[in-house]
Amino acid sequence: MKAPIKAILLITFSIVLVTSCSRKKDNFVSRNFHAVTAEFNALYNGYLALEQGRNALNESYADNYWDILPIERMQIQEEVVLPGQSKNENFNRAEEKAVKAIQKHSINIEGREKNPQIDEAYLLLGKARYFDQRFVPALAAFNNILNKYPTSDKINQVKIWREKANIRLENDEVAIKKLKRLLDEEELEDQDLADATSILAQAYLNTKSVDSAITQLEIAANATKNNDERGRYRFIQGQLYNKLGYKDSANIAFDKVIELNRKTPRIYMISAHIEKIKNFDYETEDKLALLEHLTELEENRENRPYLDKIYHQIGEYHLNNESDSLAIAYYNKSLRTNSQDKLLKAKNYQTLGDMSFDKSVYEIAGSYYDSTMANLVLNSKPYRIIKKKRDNLEDVIYYENVAHVNDSVLQLVNFSETERLEYFESFVEALKVKAEEEKERAEAAERNSNSGLVTANNVIGVQGPKSGLPNQAAAFYFYNPTTVGYGKNEFIKIWGDRALEDNWRWSNKTTSGSGNNNALDNDIVASASEEERFDPQFYISKIPSEEKAIDSISKERNFAYYQLGLIYKEKFKEYHLAKSKFQNLLNSNPEERLILPSKYNLYKIHELLDENDEASIAKNEIINSYPESRYATILNNPDLAGLKDENSPENVYESVYAMHENQEYAEVISKCETYINVFDGDPIVSKFELLKATATGRLFGYEAYKKAINYVAITFANTPEGKQAQKVESQILPKIASSDFVEETDDASTNFKVVYKFENAKSDKIEEFQKTLDSVLKNIKYYNLKTSVDVYKPNTTLVIIHGLKNAQVAKTFDQLLTKEDKRKVTEPYFAISSANYQIVQIHKNLDTYLSLSNN
Repeated sequence: MKAPIKAILLITFSIVLVTSCSRKKDNFVSRNFHAVTAEFNALYNGYLALEQGRNALNESYADNYWDILPIERMQIQEEVVLPGQSKNENFNRAEEKAVKAIQKHSINIEGREKNPQIDEAYLLLGKARYFDQRFVPALAAFNNILNKYPTSDKINQVKIWREKANIRLENDEVAIKKLKRLLDEEELEDQDLADATSILAQAYLNTKSVDSAITQLEIAANATKNNDERGRYRFIQGQLYNKLGYKDSANIAFDKVIELNRKTPRIYMISAHIEKIKNFDYETEDKLALLEHLTELEENRENRPYLDKIYHQIGEYHLNNESDSLAIAYYNKSLRTNSQDKLLKAKNYQTLGDMSFDKSVYEIAGSYYDSTMANLVLNSKPYRIIKKKRDNLEDVIYYENVAHVNDSVLQLVNFSETERLEYFESFVEALKVKAEEEKERAEAAERNSNSGLVTANNVIGVQGPKSGLPNQAAAFYFYNPTTVGYGKNEFIKIWGDRALEDNWRWSNKTTSGSGNNNALDNDIVASASEEERFDPQFYISKIPSEEKAIDSISKERNFAYYQLGLIYKEKFKEYHLAKSKFQNLLNSNPEERLILPSKYNLYKIHELLDENDEASIAKNEIINSYPESRYATILNNPDLAGLKDENSPENVYESVYAMHENQEYAEVISKCETYINVFDGDPIVSKFELLKATATGRLFGYEAYKKAINYVAITFANTPEGKQAQKVESQILPKIASSDFVEETDDASTNFKVVYKFENAKSDKIEEFQKTLDSVLKNIKYYNLKTSVDVYKPNTTLVIIHGLKNAQVAKTFDQLLTKEDKRKVTEPYFAISSANYQIVQIHKNLDTYLSLSNN
């Protein structure tokens, strides 16, 4: 009897409890039941998920200490998220818990919320959306609290978070206005004050109000109880003081970060040390004390994760102290730490590249710049700066190699027979030593290979076919790292560092290698037989002896000097290097065409270096020795330098190009040949050569164009025009190589032309015929026809009618004319498709087409 009574009482109690906890009733039990359930179930789990998501964000975020740090550590991602999707599952779960708390535990009676935890749920909802980078929905959640729960104890936090969302939406001015109002109207304390002032500082930073940002960060750093935040705020303060140029104030801020020591993340402390070191004055402060400080940072075991930054800074110290070898060692140590800081690696590589460049080791400098670009954001401003410098370096490397090789050859030419013999005897001895070393390495490699084969066979004998190796596997060349390494070294010694591409054996394909190795020597050694290789007389016989060949080498060397002088002066602003190149040129018995421009450039360099006496001497020499030159005109009348010079290479080129646009191809070729000789040695020559090649193709066809383009591509390989010619040669010419005609059909997409051919006709007659034709075409209905005049060959001109879509109509074009118009246009014509007309113009095979169409 007792059991049924207990059951009945339990059921009754449960019914009473459930009905009294209804969300539609406003009573003590209902309010507290839903408040407690929401707080310790949905909201508790939601905040756990939110915290896990924030921790994941912090772990994945990497600060860029080369720039001003953001107040909040959160990486904004650019990808678009569709409605209902989330970038982070933790934030999605937090949002779900917040929504669940609102849906299941909200007690909204007569428009008033009776559950005190619902505002907390909306705050969680907004935070989850904010960290998930859905700022507009987050703003909606925060505004919902402000509108519906104005008396909430979380109202100040909500206002701060709303402005954080506004700042993320780039509404900085709105955020500043509302945060200032909040600070004026409310007595915020502790973390609320720290949050409000720190986010206000971020808004000021976004609007470039650095002074105001520093003030707010000071308040935030004093108010927060979180040492992680305090260390970050102080560090940003130091960065901002540095930006304003207040180094003393910056160092005080960095000292406050250092004083926190282990209370704040160590990266802030290390970065503060480094920023203070960057502010060091090498002229007035104690360099020995600085070195001791750097050494202490280096030797501290706790700093091991940050050795990449410390080594870099030690390298900077030695560079400023003019200890280049130590600086290079520490930059390389920084690189060997496998740092994740790409900007740091880029700065290491760039500095090493600059040091190599200053020492004229251009191949190595180019390699360092390549590595620099690999660690920079593609197409960013720093990337473009380095890329421009690297592209310019291509020309420097090329011309320096030309000058080095030709100087070496000319030096051998000037040697006596005895000196030549002594030189090549020592050269051969060095080759013999190297050959002996190579032989020993090869024997060692063979022994290792045989040893590896025995081991492999033994293993196979034990393991059987399950080992996965064939019986002769270890004998294969590429299975043995020793033989592979030997082969690589041999290849580089003979050919240099060649890219994996077609025609890799061409001499202009060498991109790097030892600057001391003569490419000519390498080629000669590689082509020599075993007997010739160790015979000094073989190498002596290769020394040029004909006057024409020696003059050619000398001219090529002098032109390389001239180009190097221009590159160093105009592109790199390395005036001392440019000066030495022009002086070397003038001391090398240069051709007349290079003397005057070299002297003028030397005069400009003397001016730039404030060498006034030398500049005056150079100026007077130019005026007295070359009074009729345009350089003398400019020096006598400096005001004319800024005016347009009709005889300048650029203006002459523009006038010739205008002739090309007017289809005066024969005249263009003639003018180009003239000006190529006149401006020989000037960079404009490559432009004239390319224009000449284009005009040649238009006038004489594919084969002539191919030959001319090949000449430009080889002769001017390192100029923009040469590279353009190489592109035409590799990409365009193969596409237009076929001279086969296509079948002409009445397809809707096929255009046809009516062509009138004139042989040896004067331009007046052709112009008059075109005007007559234009007047006749206006009388033809249903067709929109136009005319043009095309040069076909030197003595052949074509007048073209465009706009026909039908082959039959084109062939019987005269039937469209009235009797009166037929009497005006009596010249014979032929019809041709646009595709075949293009082939005719490219390959100049009109006679072949006409013979085929007549059959």
